[in-house]
Amino acid sequence: MTDMPFDQQVITIALCALGTMLTRFLPFLLFSGKKATPPLIQYLGKALPCAVFAMLVVYCLKDVKLLSGSHGVPEVLSLAVTLALQQWKGQMLLSIAGGTVLYMFLVQTVFG
Repeated sequence: MTDMPFDQQVITIALCALGTMLTRFLPFLLFSGKKATPPLIQYLGKALPCAVFAMLVVYCLKDVKLLSGSHGVPEVLSLAVTLALQQWKGQMLLSIAGGTVLYMFLVQTVFG
């Protein structure tokens, strides 16, 4: 188990819960329906999903070795399926899940 005393465990859990609630409720308190949303926040709402998706792609492909192992074939196929699903349905969750499922299938069965 842990070496942390019970009171510290309770305080840690309470602080985690408070931090989670704060991040969930703060935007509603700061940007109520009474005032217009600032242009910077509107821009971030449009730009960040694409930036997060791009960062996820870079992170997933950073360790691919094209000259050894499977030569990046599972990664390229999964990326192509992810892009095709995104173009077809426009659902980020479906695209990521579809590419991930294909990748896991390929590395565990075909290239495993």
